[in-house]
Amino acid sequence: MSSEASPPIIELRKVSKAFGPVVVLKEVDFDLRAGEVHALMGENGAGKSTMIRIMSGAHRADAGALVADGRTTRFASPREAQAAGIAVVHQELLLFPSLTVAENIFLGHAPKTRFGTLDWPAMRERARALLDRLDCPDLDVDQKVVKLSVADRQRVEIARALSRDARVLIMDEPTAALAESDVKRLLDVIRSLRQAGVGIVYVSHRMNEIFEIADRVTVLRDGATIATKPISDVTEAQLVSMMVGRDIAQLFPWEDIPIGRKVLEVRGLTLDGVVSDISFDLHAGEILGVAGLVGSGRTEMAETIFGVRPATSGEIRIDGTKVTVDGVRTAIDNGIAYVPEDRALHGLVRAQSIRDNVSMAILDRLVKGGTVDRAKENALAVDAIARFQIRARGPGQTVSQLSGGNQQKVVLAKWLATNPRILILDEPTRGIDIGAKTEIHKLMNQLARQGLAILMISSELPEVLGMSDRIVVMNAGRLSATFSREEATPDAVGAAMMAGRTATGAAA
Repeated sequence: MSSEASPPIIELRKVSKAFGPVVVLKEVDFDLRAGEVHALMGENGAGKSTMIRIMSGAHRADAGALVADGRTTRFASPREAQAAGIAVVHQELLLFPSLTVAENIFLGHAPKTRFGTLDWPAMRERARALLDRLDCPDLDVDQKVVKLSVADRQRVEIARALSRDARVLIMDEPTAALAESDVKRLLDVIRSLRQAGVGIVYVSHRMNEIFEIADRVTVLRDGATIATKPISDVTEAQLVSMMVGRDIAQLFPWEDIPIGRKVLEVRGLTLDGVVSDISFDLHAGEILGVAGLVGSGRTEMAETIFGVRPATSGEIRIDGTKVTVDGVRTAIDNGIAYVPEDRALHGLVRAQSIRDNVSMAILDRLVKGGTVDRAKENALAVDAIARFQIRARGPGQTVSQLSGGNQQKVVLAKWLATNPRILILDEPTRGIDIGAKTEIHKLMNQLARQGLAILMISSELPEVLGMSDRIVVMNAGRLSATFSREEATPDAVGAAMMAGRTATGAAA
């Protein structure tokens, strides 16, 4: 039976949910069939997370019906949803690092011997079978999870869901932290699960993945269902329009801003065994894009310039003066700021407030009489919320409660509080929705107009092409090419990213 002809495994019928006076879902309709990938899209705050929590038993709907296998039901807990075959693979993986792969997979439902003790051989054997099903022959079931890559941890999470005979697998931004090769493997796994009859709810902001893997797509906006369509019946532009409620004529609103003086000169910068002989210039008001495959050395180059891993040789000049960047504090003192690739791990303390995070890089400037001037600290956060249009209840709100786009704005606010002349942005729009991406891009233009020199690293080639005045390409730890905006075509830049030699374009 095809997925189109099969009845839904799970449905939401006119489901509504409010938290106090805030209505989060308004009569939402959604259904999932066996053996299909149903994409769920919408800006941050559209209601996707609440909808997932209702389907997985973490929340109860205030109105409407949750229907599983044709029967109206109300899951009292995630455990009840799991018993009904519904599992969630969260963006932030919920594994126990100190336990082994097998222990994580069967935590809470491990096989027992006839004496009631854990059947370790059976657990390892079943874990091995599940991982083989996911095409993970090299993953050791006795390995502790703390030693695994993000991609392998995700496979363990999926195996854990399958160990409970999940028929519905909800995947929340599953590729946000994956390298390109791992994304391909994950999509292959999803195809095999679909072939086996598993229904998959796929939540992602990445258009290319949606069009590659989804059978249908549902768009939420402001807590309401805008449309559900076969993926073959929509275009990327139509999806964007449905998500934001307006046409975005230009997702990458680059502006032709006059380029000013030379601010940063990098000559022969080398970190032994990592990056080698890096040379480029960066000007005031310029956005210099850095393209390259994962593993090409892009982030390592940025960390070397910022002093996270000081260079072993080479030269950095700022405003014509040679500087020695031997640590992060030296970089900050010389007017360099760095928004890192992983905002959750390196950019924020998510358990703390907006106020605490925004002031973190300049606490020494806020000290008065040996203590932090809380009034100044609060004023700084209030100003950041207004300046960067951070959607928050106030400066005391915990950062973990914000959407991905608003968290990224907090990171930007933190580093711009240092009044830098040079801003390094590493994956500035990773894991945030279309509307938030556009806001970040507009903010980049605003900063360039103010004379900031911006070095932007991105894995998304359309973003590099769309927002850069010039582009340099990293390949195997070196700069392999540089392109003017006019020279930079997808084919030319793509060829430079893939080649092992200098590609078309001027020498870097």
